[in-house]
Amino acid sequence: MDNREVSEILEEMAMLMELNGDGGFRIRAYANAARAIDSLGEPVAALAAEGKLDSVRGIGKGLAGRIGELVETGCLPGLEELKSSVPEGLMEMTEIPGLGAKRVRAIYEELGIVDVDALSRACDSGDLEAMSGFGRKTAERIVHGIQYMQKHRGQFLCNNAREEAEGVRAFLDDQAGVERLAVAGSVRRRSETHKELELVANTKDPDGLADALVRYGEVDEVVEKGETRLSVMLQSGMRVNLWLVAEEAFATALHHVTGSEAHVSQMRDRASELGLTLDERGLFDGERRIPCGNEPALFEALGLAEIPPELREGGDEVQLAGAGTLPGLVSRGDLRGTLHVHTRHSDGRADVIEMARAAADLGYAYIGICDHSKAAAYANGLNEDRVRAQWEEIDSVNAKLDGIRVLKGIEVDILGDGRLDFEDEFLSEFDLVVASVHSRFGMTEAEATDRIVRAVQNPHVHILGHPTGRLLLSREGYPLDHRAVIDAAAEANTAIELNANPRRLDMDWRHIGYAREKGVKISINTDAHSIEGLEQMEHGLGVGRKGGLTPGDVLNTMTVDDFLTVIKND
Repeated sequence: MDNREVSEILEEMAMLMELNGDGGFRIRAYANAARAIDSLGEPVAALAAEGKLDSVRGIGKGLAGRIGELVETGCLPGLEELKSSVPEGLMEMTEIPGLGAKRVRAIYEELGIVDVDALSRACDSGDLEAMSGFGRKTAERIVHGIQYMQKHRGQFLCNNAREEAEGVRAFLDDQAGVERLAVAGSVRRRSETHKELELVANTKDPDGLADALVRYGEVDEVVEKGETRLSVMLQSGMRVNLWLVAEEAFATALHHVTGSEAHVSQMRDRASELGLTLDERGLFDGERRIPCGNEPALFEALGLAEIPPELREGGDEVQLAGAGTLPGLVSRGDLRGTLHVHTRHSDGRADVIEMARAAADLGYAYIGICDHSKAAAYANGLNEDRVRAQWEEIDSVNAKLDGIRVLKGIEVDILGDGRLDFEDEFLSEFDLVVASVHSRFGMTEAEATDRIVRAVQNPHVHILGHPTGRLLLSREGYPLDHRAVIDAAAEANTAIELNANPRRLDMDWRHIGYAREKGVKISINTDAHSIEGLEQMEHGLGVGRKGGLTPGDVLNTMTVDDFLTVIKND
């Protein structure tokens, strides 16, 4: 088991203990151990094998033994017994945004509620708001949280979906007779979240390939089986649709299954305007099939420039492709720097030099270390003295390393009234300032917008971090007048972050077009808290391409000297 898997099981244990009404000390022990293991710089399995788990701060000998058993057997002592004693629906209730285990326990004890449906009825009847410590506003927030959870139920983050899709693709690609195989659907369009996986295949043995997918080790059940499509449900809860098509139809089927409904409709209209017919079976002039061996040939036959999959959402992409004015999208090779990176100085899992070396190995020429400021006490935020100590370390790292420059940055908290967590005089000494909101999410749109605009207008702020604060599938962002924020950023020469963390992917790609129109630079930042987190850039890059970003729109495609010149040109 890897560190993350162990950490998640310990977190589950702590949650169940709290729901069960167990003592606070034991709950904190498991919760602290989960955080400690998640931030370890070495495999927990190696420490367990050496009998050194109790050397990790926050893990005592007794708990170390139980964790060791978990690593060895895959089972945590007491977990299954505890699961059987806690009503199953309570765990689901804790997934409602804004409703933690303590409140779920209180609701269960006072009202006997054990599932989300009963909780919703209690909100409607007024029973919940009558409870001590709740009230009408709390009940309204819980109703909103239930609606959000139900709306996004059955969806998966992009990193999880891509991992599942790659696993299925690799398995099928190894089967005999496969001629062509591709991942399609929303994964290929690089959407933020996904409900289903789509794959298109041409094979000499369609029945054999379908049977192979049924035997795939992650398949839980067969949902539907037809002549041209097999649908299965994976153990993760994701549905997989495998389309089995003839060789001559592969390109049009791939296009059909990739594009959104609106995009496919626009492409059909384009074909109709030319007197042609387009569907998943092919492109036809009457009864005559027009050969399209690949997607570029399909677009060429329709008089269009090839539309990248990320843009196939049914906006103006077909019109732009017809006019030859599609944007030349940013690619991984265009990115020269990685910014908004955390280290052990706050809540990261690696040292400055470790993050710098890893970034250099990935081909970056500069890295912006942006640990949390002091207001983020929960994340071990830095005060002024600790920042200056970090600067000394960065100077030392820059003296040691060749080929990469470490920038002295900070992720400074935007306070409730739009002021920043550090004074302007101190902020002026940083190479890079990312300003972000981490508290007070319950503001009105006007209040939240005024707060962000004030921060963006500060001459020492270079990048607005994760502008809405959303956590995909967990928490909606605070309401914003996005155009007002973008207008303020344009006026102040402040860039806006596209946070590449798959739980954020914030800013939303739907607002990128207006930012480009106003000349606002976008910084695709990893918000990495570990060496592995640097790989998150791929998710942000996909969403940036979806929004139409070109290399010239992106702040961190610049050389380090040009980057520093631009952000300091206030």
